[in-house]
Amino acid sequence: MFDLQAYLTDRREEIDRALDRALDRGTEDSRIVAAMRHSLMGGGKRLRPVLCMAAAGAVGGNASGKTARAAACALEMIHTYSLIHDDLPAMDDDDLRRGKPTCHRAFDEATAVLAGDALLTLAFESLAAAAMDGSGISPDRWLRVIREIAAAAGHHGMIEGQMRDIAAETTPLDREALEAMHSLKTGALIRASVRAGAMLGGGTETEIDALDRYAAQIGLAFQVTDDILNVEGDPAVMGKAAGTDASRNKSTYPGLMGLTASRSFARKLVENALQALDAFNAASDPLRAIARYILDRKR
Repeated sequence: MFDLQAYLTDRREEIDRALDRALDRGTEDSRIVAAMRHSLMGGGKRLRPVLCMAAAGAVGGNASGKTARAAACALEMIHTYSLIHDDLPAMDDDDLRRGKPTCHRAFDEATAVLAGDALLTLAFESLAAAAMDGSGISPDRWLRVIREIAAAAGHHGMIEGQMRDIAAETTPLDREALEAMHSLKTGALIRASVRAGAMLGGGTETEIDALDRYAAQIGLAFQVTDDILNVEGDPAVMGKAAGTDASRNKSTYPGLMGLTASRSFARKLVENALQALDAFNAASDPLRAIARYILDRKR
């Protein structure tokens, strides 16, 4: 039987070591590196990098090889930058992230802005360095991966989703608009994580498309469960405050559908994700287990 917890622990340790090495290239006494480290090495699920590595393994690639790991680390840098900026007073104005003071609370607002900027640029520096490292992956495929991640992180993906999320605080969304917003804000980078891993693992177009369908479903399921946890989650477990969505008048699935219907919707999304993996063998078991984990997570 596949042991998801052991798998996640192993992958997180690999990712953390690689991220630590990436930051070690900075000046030791640099305030900006200290701020980057505060947020990047502050724990977290590492969901996006783990998905990237698992997707590489699902198509027969080396899930823990340096190629998949380089893309995985870049994805975590981008995700962490987005969290730093999300937490700023101009955005969500949060005091806690991953059970620690947010970057602007631990340092100051200007340093937090720059730390987020630095992580975003370091992500693409790391991707370019990996592409030049003689990994055996063709330059065309690396360019495709870099474009995929950039599009998901930018105004075609996550940034547009964040903009819609801000606008929705004053203009409530219906279910269709809410799904579109979350497919950009949360789903785009999750899909890019899976697609990048599949590309670097040598996946065929058919395999990449199937994994993309899987990722689209779990990306939305992740957001639905996030909305549920914001209503009934334990702040001590989540490492951040609960009840913030309602206080900011955010449109959420529980707000539109109720908690019971939201849970049912999340289960259906996970079922759809698992169906997308039907043609894959046991090498995709980590992806199956991660989909089920999304339903049961507490943070």
